[in-house]
Amino acid sequence: MERVLTIDDVQLDGRTVLVRVDINSPLDPESKIFLDYTRMKMILPTLNKLAKAKVVILAHQSRPGKKDFISTHAHARELQGMIGRPVKWVNDIHGPTALKAIEEMKDGDILLLNNVRMDSDEVNLRGDFNTLSDSTLVQRLASVADAFVYDAFACAHRATPSTTGFTHLLPCISGELMRSEISILEGIINNPNRPCIAVLGGIKVDDSVGVADNMLRTGVCDRIWVTGGVANLFLEISGIEIGQLNHNFLVKELGKAWKSTVEIAKSLLRDFPDSIVLPTDVAANVESSRVDLRVENLPLEAPLFDIGINSIRALSKAIKQAGTVILNGPAGVFEIQDFALGTIEMLNACAESSAFTVIGGGHTATLVKRMNISKRMNHVSTGGGACLELLAGRTLPALAGLEASAKRFEMSIQEPIDNR
Repeated sequence: MERVLTIDDVQLDGRTVLVRVDINSPLDPESKIFLDYTRMKMILPTLNKLAKAKVVILAHQSRPGKKDFISTHAHARELQGMIGRPVKWVNDIHGPTALKAIEEMKDGDILLLNNVRMDSDEVNLRGDFNTLSDSTLVQRLASVADAFVYDAFACAHRATPSTTGFTHLLPCISGELMRSEISILEGIINNPNRPCIAVLGGIKVDDSVGVADNMLRTGVCDRIWVTGGVANLFLEISGIEIGQLNHNFLVKELGKAWKSTVEIAKSLLRDFPDSIVLPTDVAANVESSRVDLRVENLPLEAPLFDIGINSIRALSKAIKQAGTVILNGPAGVFEIQDFALGTIEMLNACAESSAFTVIGGGHTATLVKRMNISKRMNHVSTGGGACLELLAGRTLPALAGLEASAKRFEMSIQEPIDNR
């Protein structure tokens, strides 16, 4: 990571600061009550450091067309209770109501704008920093602000007006959560405790293959253990017949990425035959029952929903003997009790291991919290997609924006902001 500005580097007291966060939270589909508050709690250190600034929060909840696509009004109420200070909310994003509310703010005030994904440009407009800066959202909000703080690691892999549009218009500064996520993940990439293993599963197969490719070719990981849909792909490429049903599922999930993902996976098996560990047995869903069988006994025209008992034991042992464990994605369809064993056991192994354990976001992080073992992990990332992109060696647009802004504004430590 190149130099980025942090809240400690600049004097923001008394300034109007736009703060982009990711407090997108799971909701009960009927009552709309929040089921998890983790992402809200994770932005509190940034808000506390900005206690003497005028803080204008930009956030989203879900996306248009989904049942949990709601306003951010309830988020304001929850944040107010957590931080112990008033959090005002306006039913506006960048219109007259929002701009008037911002102009009337006093030092220490916090204002949460409505769901930024209710703005059409935020949902539809894509492009480089200059293109995104031309959006009405960015132009209007930049005109009434002194600085922009980015603290939404979970959507750092997306380039939208609210994430990277302020790059050339305002000094862009890393929030505390963003700084922590990048520091920990880059620290592992640059200097992991050995042996370093990655356990990659779930159905985001193309992302996981990209992570495996980067980590093996750069020498970050010593071994990659594959589970879930990732394992099914590697088994098929290695010559194991996984059955037409499972093959078709992979083709459908990967879509246009099928060919490129298969090519990368084949090159990994060719170049690192001893570094990619495939399951020796799997669990199939046969008439709603778990059936464990060795991979040599495939194909079976039934969906493969978990790794098998012997593979679970071998993976658990490897996790406990590792120096660093990077885990992303479940080992199977953990939502069904009979097929949750692989996922539960590998997470329990992480909790018992003396290794430095990093859990990617998404479903895996949610399950870790549900199992009440979060505190036994060294790092549970708030961002699934962003975490995978970073581990795969890809550029995060939001991080690139912070780096470009630091170069553009060239502010020295504690220099007061005067960009207008």
